[in-house]
Amino acid sequence: MRIAVTGSIATDHLMIFPGRFGDQLIADQLDRVSLSFLVDDLQIRRGGCAANIAFGMGCLGLRPVLVGAVGADFADYRSWLERHGVDCDSVHTSEVHHTARFLCTTDENHNQIASFYTGAMAEARLIELGPIAERLGGLDLVLVSPNDPEAMLRHTDEARGRGIPFAADPSQQLARMPGEEIRRLIDGAAYLFSNDYEKGLIEQKTGWSDEETLDRVGVRVTTLGPKGAVIDRKGEPSLHVSPAPELGKADPTGVGDAFRSGFLSGVAWGLPLERCGQIGNLTATHVLERVGCQEYELGRQVFLDRFAAAYGAAAAEEVAGFVRCHHP
Repeated sequence: MRIAVTGSIATDHLMIFPGRFGDQLIADQLDRVSLSFLVDDLQIRRGGCAANIAFGMGCLGLRPVLVGAVGADFADYRSWLERHGVDCDSVHTSEVHHTARFLCTTDENHNQIASFYTGAMAEARLIELGPIAERLGGLDLVLVSPNDPEAMLRHTDEARGRGIPFAADPSQQLARMPGEEIRRLIDGAAYLFSNDYEKGLIEQKTGWSDEETLDRVGVRVTTLGPKGAVIDRKGEPSLHVSPAPELGKADPTGVGDAFRSGFLSGVAWGLPLERCGQIGNLTATHVLERVGCQEYELGRQVFLDRFAAAYGAAAAEEVAGFVRCHHP
């Protein structure tokens, strides 16, 4: 299955604040917040939604096609992704901008405050899907993940116009985009991804109820953090997928991207939606256990052993024939 993963490609600057953000906020002065957090740690990591998702899919043994815009400083990052099974031949390189930067501070309760510098990502709106499909002999699915808003709209419209199934993942751009544009991103999607908070924001901004949203998408996938995920389809009962137990919590950054990696890998393998959600949950757990979005390793036997422990031997046997992890 040929899957194009469109979205941001960035470098993450991850910091840890040894306190709670909530303790620093004054209830009657929230309209004029002025705060500086003295952090104990700084980690500079590879990131960006599309790159994280493609990396995870590559680690599971697929060859996803990364589609996004970067600066001339992308060379080392490109080599890393290619070594992990990602097709980077459709990445656009800007002649004037640096690769995007994500700056995020996490408190002791795993709450986060972040900023994002667009940089070369603004040029993602120049990318056409047509030549990519022609190079690959067609596309079976296009994931439209957080990116330059104009690029997200363009990729969605082009996929819809060319009859290519697409998955909508507006998440981080929901706060910026108006309801009309969000409706345009979602309508007709084969899959819609969000977390539970974003689910409510989608409904608030689009004016669509849960049922009205399900009228417009094939499958709605809602991640619930430590409670796992819920998968909904029109006229079908909700399917709750329990989380995979973690060995420890290090950093939540990139957990949602890793879930999408696993879920879409299951889709590519033609597995039932429950298995897709389980693969997504276990992949996400690997990210939670590390600082950084691409610092984890997926070894086939360890992955299958943990899968069996979380979801049963029969479930693990069903996915075993497909998982071809990058790491031994």
